[in-house]
Amino acid sequence: MGAIGAEGSFDFGACMNHNYKEFMGGFQSYVETIADANNGMASRKEVADSEHGSWWQSLSFGANYKAAYCLAVCPAGEDVIGPYLKDKGAFKHTTLKPLTDKVENIYVVKNSDAEDHVINRFPNKSIRHVAIAIRPSSVEKFLMGLPFVFNRHQADGIDAVYHFRFSGAEERVATITIRGKTLKVEDGLVGKADLTVNADARTWIGFLRKERNMVWALLTRKLRLKDDPRLLVKFGKCFPA
Repeated sequence: MGAIGAEGSFDFGACMNHNYKEFMGGFQSYVETIADANNGMASRKEVADSEHGSWWQSLSFGANYKAAYCLAVCPAGEDVIGPYLKDKGAFKHTTLKPLTDKVENIYVVKNSDAEDHVINRFPNKSIRHVAIAIRPSSVEKFLMGLPFVFNRHQADGIDAVYHFRFSGAEERVATITIRGKTLKVEDGLVGKADLTVNADARTWIGFLRKERNMVWALLTRKLRLKDDPRLLVKFGKCFPA
């Protein structure tokens, strides 16, 4: 799902959402998918029988690590590098190509870098949309988690400084800079903001967890924006959920 970039970047969220979807984060999404289905037939369209079985097996015997694919095709290490150096073409044909061509589901968040990567790289694989496995429960965790769920390619063309002022249950100020497809999170208000977000802490976390509505938050003044509000939409694109 493109978690490891050619230039050395690492998309933690893409790896987490696919390889570890059968841990608690993914299981919570699984339960909500079943609960949201109108009936049994509808649930079958959302979750296949094989997926039910995989989740049950993981919960009963320990999660299945799909990262074994990465281990299988990586020739690093003295024990396995020999065949790769001897004949790279044969190694790719016998080890890499079968996994590349395999028909299977890939679990990604909609409108994410991972989804774009699978569409462009693996035509034989089917995309299955999942909710992001990381849900912040506090402002502190929100700020700490941003680098892990940042989608750098979705941030292409964005050059903006965001000031966040949180009040209420958690009082905190922070600066988030998105520039050159990179993310920087700093304590305090640094530099000149292109958008200032003043938010009640619980309301903001509730919005991120899809438990609060942004329109309601704006109308009740629990969320106030200064300068260009369109930058908040661009901000959200960098963190698809």
